[in-house]
Parts: sequence; structure tokens; C-alpha cells
Amino acid sequence: MTETTESKRFSKWITVQAYKHDGNLHRQWSPAYLALETDEFWALTSKASLVTESDGRRWMTKEHAVFYLFKNKWQNIIAMMKENGGICYYVNVASPTIMDNGVLKYIDYDLDVKLFPDGAIKVLDEQEFEKHIETYGYSKELTKAIRRSFKDIQNNMMHKEFPFNIPDVLDIYQKFLDENRPFQVRQ
Repeated sequence: MTETTESKRFSKWITVQAYKHDGNLHRQWSPAYLALETDEFWALTSKASLVTESDGRRWMTKEHAVFYLFKNKWQNIIAMMKENGGICYYVNVASPTIMDNGVLKYIDYDLDVKLFPDGAIKVLDEQEFEKHIETYGYSKELTKAIRRSFKDIQNNMMHKEFPFNIPDVLDIYQKFLDENRPFQVRQ
């Protein structure tokens, strides 16, 4: 049996799970479309996503987005397309992402950075990170890797390095749209 274009398209929908350092599930996103995979990252896309928190709360994302999950970097990035045409980037300082039985998984290390369409940068959850160093017993080496990634993220934002530039995000999102056009009725 050969795989059809439609079945290939359906096999590209992937769930993402974020864990805490103690191994407990922190958050899960409903499947998003794998628009691009390279040796360095997975790029998932969605028009909206259902997010389930560890306490069972559920909520929907509102923006079309590209979610970059890096294989060797201590970060992942959600590029959210705003109605006014700008892009807002939300960056999680996190372990490198792994694929485990068809699910992308990473450990969330609390520190977050948000880049707004006007170029403003906001650091989030610093107190949570400091608290969790003690709560979860982060090693000195782990804490150093997290802080290094945190600085690298801010530097990449200031210099508009990949993926903090609009054309890269829009190209990947367009690929998602092109590959997910409604089915054509065959004559």
C-alpha cells in the first residue's frame, strides 16, 4: 500500500509536551503541523491550539503561530502573528527538544523572554526560576547552561538573528497553508 498525499499530510500533526525538571508534565499543546524539520529544529505551525495545563485547565491560543523547537539549543520559540501584521515572539528557556514516540518533549526551565512587534523585550518568570533552582535542585552546570541560553536569546533578539525576523516566520507559515489546502474533488 502506498502512502497518499492526504495520509502524509495527516501524519505530520504532532503533539508537544513540556515537563518540569522533576519529570512531571507541565503543559501540552494539541497537535500542530510539522511544516519543516532540519538537523537543528522542528517548526510546527497552527492557526490555533488547545493548551492543557498540568492542573487540567484548558485554553485556546488566539494567534496563528510558528513553534520552533530546537534539537541542540536550550530554548524554544513561539512566533505569534498579530492581527495588525506584527509578530510577537515568546521564548521559553528549555532543554533541547527530543522526539519520543511521535511526541516532541522538552523540560521548561521557567525563564521566558518576550519580544514585541515594536522591538521591546520583556523578561518573564525570573523569580520562579530562582525559586526552582532550590525547589528542583538545579545543578551549577544546569543553572549555568540556562543563564547562558537566556543571554544568547536576548542577543539574538537584538540582532534579529534567526528566527527573529519576519520573512523566515512567514515563509514557514506559508508552507503550512500551501500543504493544507482543502481537499480537491477528483473529476
